[in-house]
Amino acid sequence: MSLPLGNSAAHAAFAAAMDSGALHHAWLFAGPEGVGKASFARIAALRLLADGAAKSPLPPGYDVPADNYTRNLIAAGSHPDYRELARAPKDADKPGQDLARSIPIAQVRALQPLFAVTPSMSSRRVILIDAIDDLERAGANALLKNLEEPPQGTIFLLISHAPGRLLPTIRSRCRLLRFESLDDRTMEQVLRGQQPNAPNAEIAALIAAGQGSPGRALGFAGLDMAALDSAMAAIARDGDPSNAQRSKLAKSLAPKAAQPRYEAFLERAPAFIAASAPGRQGAALRTALDSYDAARSLAASARGLSLDAQATVFEMAGFVATLAPR
Repeated sequence: MSLPLGNSAAHAAFAAAMDSGALHHAWLFAGPEGVGKASFARIAALRLLADGAAKSPLPPGYDVPADNYTRNLIAAGSHPDYRELARAPKDADKPGQDLARSIPIAQVRALQPLFAVTPSMSSRRVILIDAIDDLERAGANALLKNLEEPPQGTIFLLISHAPGRLLPTIRSRCRLLRFESLDDRTMEQVLRGQQPNAPNAEIAALIAAGQGSPGRALGFAGLDMAALDSAMAAIARDGDPSNAQRSKLAKSLAPKAAQPRYEAFLERAPAFIAASAPGRQGAALRTALDSYDAARSLAASARGLSLDAQATVFEMAGFVATLAPR
């Protein structure tokens, strides 16, 4: 199990805390979504539990041998000292699809019998919440009691994409471990590993769409983001005075079969507009900023109100067209 690429400083800081023998009981892994926080948390949880149960020292760092008993228990979902809280699928027959909007308080309450006894396999247990941003307010209050009076041997690893929205009392009881967006070179390494056959243009488009988040970028994989970026670039270049390019793009994204690409376009277009702002000044900069605000507002309305796809793409492409030199 390899560490995610990037954020080596965060990985090293947690390793140092583990080695210190005085590991804080609650950690807040905070940073943009899709940069490897949860993947790292699972690796850290495995190492913590494997260390606690090991009869002899493990290799340095985060490595846990493939035949390790703790590793096999976690892989099978049957480790008695490990719990992971996350949004559950609404339909149990479709795991990972159509997830519930939040993590209910029931999941936090289900931990209480566990906290009433000591860990089974060592002096440690680990509770991972991915993401604590999704926890219902009542669930957050219930968890707070456990953070204030930590059960014996329990370590909490809390994932957050927006720590500023959390209860201040939760933040204050956690040690913050900050994760950053990845640079383009690291993004390319991750994407090449996941999409080895993707053309260079598509990798470049995924890097742009991901904005430093491999998870975000991979969500666009297979949607020919290079073609969407190319279409927007052409519109931004000359403003599409005849509306021919806007119409062509709108028609291509209107059918039901194109829904994933339509949703990707809604997410990508505001970022495409924003990327043009740093090279502008004066009226051109104001135009780009205004178009960015309008594009974000339209994207939110399109999702929330189920607006007509063809009309929405045509309007969104109009905001892109304002980037053309005048």
